[in-house]
Amino acid sequence: MVDAKYDVAIIGAGIIGLSTAMHLLQRHPNLKVGIVEKNHEIASQQTGHNSGVIHSGIYYRPGSFKAQFCVEGRQSMVRFCEENGIDFNPIGKVIIANSEEELARLDLLHERGTANGVPDLQLVEADKLKEIEPHVVAKRALWAPHTGIVNYKDVSRVYLNRIEDTGGTIHLNSSVRSIERNNGITVIHTSSGDYEATNVVNCAGLHSDRIASMMGANPGVKIVPFRGEYYTLKKESERLVKGLIYPVPDPDLPFLGVHFTHNIKGYVEAGPNAVLATAREGYRKRDFSPKDFTETMTYKGFWKMAAQQWKTGFMEMNRSLRKSIFVRDLQKMIPEIQSSDLGDGGSGVRAQAVDASGRLLDDFVIEQTEHSVHVLNAPSPGATSSLVIGRHITELADQAFSLN
Repeated sequence: MVDAKYDVAIIGAGIIGLSTAMHLLQRHPNLKVGIVEKNHEIASQQTGHNSGVIHSGIYYRPGSFKAQFCVEGRQSMVRFCEENGIDFNPIGKVIIANSEEELARLDLLHERGTANGVPDLQLVEADKLKEIEPHVVAKRALWAPHTGIVNYKDVSRVYLNRIEDTGGTIHLNSSVRSIERNNGITVIHTSSGDYEATNVVNCAGLHSDRIASMMGANPGVKIVPFRGEYYTLKKESERLVKGLIYPVPDPDLPFLGVHFTHNIKGYVEAGPNAVLATAREGYRKRDFSPKDFTETMTYKGFWKMAAQQWKTGFMEMNRSLRKSIFVRDLQKMIPEIQSSDLGDGGSGVRAQAVDASGRLLDDFVIEQTEHSVHVLNAPSPGATSSLVIGRHITELADQAFSLN
């Protein structure tokens, strides 16, 4: 027996799933929209474990989805926060460089950010950098004064309020067990009941590839979970960090390196690293899922990636196991930092899509079929750009589902 019927069912109540539902209902007020979420609250996975940065759009290759989404995404996110009384802070960000190789990368980032339309982006020399971040030591830095911080759980709650105010429904504690499609109708069998839908949007994040496979689609990628681990600066050491401090990232990897981040909740984080997680929701080192780990270990794309990136993987594991290595990397930005300045912190898990060739996908991957849209890779700046991405997915749904 079916418990509810929807024109569109969205699987996953992270920030992108919620934004999509909100935009669908804004555009089609009479549409019956339901959200299925496996956890007991919204935004409990990647959305609720990130550092809360409102990115500016510096890193991304011009023409990529990331570049297209991020600059407008930052503007729309700031405007949304202002209109809805959500606490945020345009605290500013520096990306620092010292070696000749890093300085060349910094120039490339400046070119990219300028091409992407990042406002007021500027290269600054060491003396100007000291005015912005007195404790940072670097030859040159890229200064993005409008990069901000926010709690994306607060943003997600406002999205949900709008969804419910416009007739949408959410089903929490509803883990998807199986999906079947017969006679043009999809039935989603969950731990809380069975939900019928004419169309489905897959925003399942860490489990998006599995949902796609359940629906008979070939995702072409596998989600490989990477855990990012943080320390927090002790209160007496927070004076060392004024805003956001990042190193120049490795252009061959979709990770930004360990950095310092003021959190809107009132503390400073240092990190994250990026280590393979042995569970898709493995926020602790001891978390282990036989199913998740077996899927990773039996995926040929993982082993190809491991062969290509083994040196990086070893360094990340070493940094995870040895605090002294973590501190050494932080000292490349702030030499004053000592192990005694760092307290316990949290962690997040990134749903990293890896293709069969072992490539770590660093852009959004959104596939559509006649009756479904699958968000298979939604990396940073996914939260920053969630309003723009939700609108984009809604436009895809209009076409795929013939909603207009």
